[in-house]
Amino acid sequence: MATAVVDMPAPRRGFNRRLWCLSGMFVTGAVALNALSEWRERHLFLVNATASLPNWAFLIDRARRPERGDYLFFDPPASPLLRRHFGIKPRMFGKIVYGVAGDRVAHDGAAVTLNGQVVARMKPVTRLGERLTPGAAGRVPEGCYFVATAHPDGFDSRYAEIGFVCAPQIVGVGEPIL
Repeated sequence: MATAVVDMPAPRRGFNRRLWCLSGMFVTGAVALNALSEWRERHLFLVNATASLPNWAFLIDRARRPERGDYLFFDPPASPLLRRHFGIKPRMFGKIVYGVAGDRVAHDGAAVTLNGQVVARMKPVTRLGERLTPGAAGRVPEGCYFVATAHPDGFDSRYAEIGFVCAPQIVGVGEPIL
């Protein structure tokens, strides 16, 4: 019995190259999407609509530990005064870290001092005429921050309605980008 030999065409070189190229693009795309997903879980983009901070756009890093001078973004505590001024679910606040754990906050009349230096002035009432309560005095606790802004109408740690900003409230540290 005679066997017929069938000549199979050799694989084309161009086809193999394209297959490897497509495989490489697929792997690269999967790695890039994974990296983008991880980055997105750790970062936020925020447009600031208030006058209390000088910049209007921030990139927020959720994993960075705040330091003095950083822009800190946090969820404000619930209170009737906050609800009246900012609604039932107020957006996150952004302020500057003035005081860190161990710093001393004190009140001298309307002046708020941090380690003996005046950092802010308190107002007695809100723009709607509601009484404001002076914030905590004493040492800033571990894991907490005294936050404020240079804006005279800033609603921040100088008032008890905001108080020290502590770890559970913190959304992240912002980097101004615009």
